[in-house]
Amino acid sequence: MNYDGLQSWGRRQLRRRPGWMNALLFFCVFMAAIYVPWDIFMKPVAVDREIWFGITFHGWAAKLAALPHWLIYALGAYGLWHLRAWMWPWAAVYVGQVAFSGLVWSAVHRGGFMGWLLGIVALLPLGWIARGLWRARPLFHAFRPSLRARYGEWAMITGASSGIGAEFARALAADGMSCVLTARREGRLRDLAAELEAAHKVRTRVVTADLGAPNGADRVLAAVADLKIAVLVNNAGYGYAGRFDAQDTERLRTMIQLNCISPVILTSRILPAMRERGRGAVIIVGSVAGRQPVPFNGVYSATKAFDLFFGESLWGEMQGSDIDVLVLEPGPTVTEFQAVAGESPHEGEPPARVVGVALNALGHTPSVISGWGSWLQSNLSRLAPRSLTALTAGRVMAQWVAEKKT
Repeated sequence: MNYDGLQSWGRRQLRRRPGWMNALLFFCVFMAAIYVPWDIFMKPVAVDREIWFGITFHGWAAKLAALPHWLIYALGAYGLWHLRAWMWPWAAVYVGQVAFSGLVWSAVHRGGFMGWLLGIVALLPLGWIARGLWRARPLFHAFRPSLRARYGEWAMITGASSGIGAEFARALAADGMSCVLTARREGRLRDLAAELEAAHKVRTRVVTADLGAPNGADRVLAAVADLKIAVLVNNAGYGYAGRFDAQDTERLRTMIQLNCISPVILTSRILPAMRERGRGAVIIVGSVAGRQPVPFNGVYSATKAFDLFFGESLWGEMQGSDIDVLVLEPGPTVTEFQAVAGESPHEGEPPARVVGVALNALGHTPSVISGWGSWLQSNLSRLAPRSLTALTAGRVMAQWVAEKKT
């Protein structure tokens, strides 16, 4: 087997930008990851200096002035990598002020004809970059074809009767996709189908099935055998909070079937047809709980770790195939999840916002965490000892368990 996933992924990423912008991206990464940290933490205070708007800061003032530089380079690396819309016009404005600052600094501190000459020489390349960033607005605000144009007509959403699943259906239908809606509650599915057909003039198909049952995935697949599923959203799932030795074994078995086994079966049966057509997308709804051990929700977090590893591995396999794979990892979300899991109500993101994060990330990354707070907490937990991570998560989770048994 000739596997060149890394090369294929790298070429695709570099083709998203012109060469000069890739060079600017690598410069921002170098500054954010290497130079500015060295400048702040290693360079002696006595010789440190920073320049803002042509004004030179020395000593501890320079150390403080380097902090916003650090943030700017980190944001620049992130924004250039993901081609975020907020990069325009602020990237051009920032580079423009750097060019202006260099001219002022050279003219003031060097003085004379040579000072102005060196300032102008430094101004020209920086001015050219600022001009390029200003003219790159179409790249940062690039037109993206509809999901239907990218992948095909039919999407299938599991767990579509409420919450994140229902919002996926609304978002996909709004982008022109016909939707297979599957869950256990037929009444809710038919109400949603009528809403989508009336609002977006798309076709729908309701498939009532329990994916927590051993034969649930097979029933769904039989009901859509005549359709070319272009986007598969593996959303169905639930949590089960509480002390493990007090939990019901059959409910745990069903949760593993629903959260892990059914997505594998559905994906394994639908993906080959996507490969034959040369396009498609698979979205797996995981959870930030899959990033760490979570006492009082241990089996659920283990199922979501399974989803994360399965989805990211599949993403790696699909490089170069025009099949997009994404694992969506929500944090707390305002859905029925908390009540079903046995958790007390707590604040969360609106499901429509979570779905928007997923659809914006589809085709660009193997996984995405919804919400900066969840992203920060998840990544900081990777730096802590696993014992501390587990105990801290358990303390938080214990506060959310609706009925604590001792």
